[in-house]
Amino acid sequence: MAGFLEGKSVAVTGAGSGIGRAIAIACAAEGARVIVADYGVAQDGSNPTSEVADGVVADITKAGGTALAVAGDVSQMATGQAIVDAAVSNWGSIDACVCVAGILRERMIFNMTEDEWDDVVRVHLKGTFTVFRAASAIMRKQDGGGSLIGFTSGASIGSSSQANYSAAKGGIISLTKSAAMSLKRYNVNANVIAPVAKTRMSAAVPFGIDMGEPEDIAPMVMYLISDRGRQVTGQVYTCTGRRVSVWNQPADIRSIYAPGSRWDVNELADAVENQLKWEEHPFIADMDRRMKEMAEKKATDAG
Repeated sequence: MAGFLEGKSVAVTGAGSGIGRAIAIACAAEGARVIVADYGVAQDGSNPTSEVADGVVADITKAGGTALAVAGDVSQMATGQAIVDAAVSNWGSIDACVCVAGILRERMIFNMTEDEWDDVVRVHLKGTFTVFRAASAIMRKQDGGGSLIGFTSGASIGSSSQANYSAAKGGIISLTKSAAMSLKRYNVNANVIAPVAKTRMSAAVPFGIDMGEPEDIAPMVMYLISDRGRQVTGQVYTCTGRRVSVWNQPADIRSIYAPGSRWDVNELADAVENQLKWEEHPFIADMDRRMKEMAEKKATDAG
């Protein structure tokens, strides 16, 4: 029986460990030929090495699969191109790109340095663009089109100590939705995964959030890059253990209109507070709840 991805050429960035590694191994097990792209850096982006990518290729090959390693800084245009070229030159096509690579530089926004901002946005957001850009140029011309997968996070709607990461992850959603809009006519779909799994980066996730395993993310990725998933595009899916959820598409919820040609600021203030109102931010609401619980516990312990 043929594998779910039999004959497809798939590139996975950040494939040396964690979620990327699990996806690369799962794709290979389902018949895909896999480019294992990873610079092998530490979590903060230091100490690059090709050893981790080579190790995953060895694991895939030992299991009977086909894989090649590409090591390089994915935020560089030349590396994004090299990842795509490796698939095309060796196997004749690039059928899917899954962009998992990322680093962390945690800091409160008022203490964050320019380098800490630039490095995280560069690897996450530009690192997704470099691969999408190179791959889409091929996919739009090849028979069968292709698939693009970006990786975001719940932090894309805000994080108290990761403004750089939040901005990059929010940008990946917008980038991928733009790709979905522009490439649909070429039979290329583009979607986003928001994983919650136990990895070295998940150590920064606040306590109380349920965690799955890296292997739990792979099935949804494989569906979206398969022929069966080609009709799905412009979507964001959360994968957490056994649960898969789809995010809503942004849309206006309520509107108010100026009684005249333009709002008077006092009239607008009244209308916002009494009619338009605002939507609760889930992370802020959860943080407020936790702080209240801590204060109550502290008061109880003191009493």
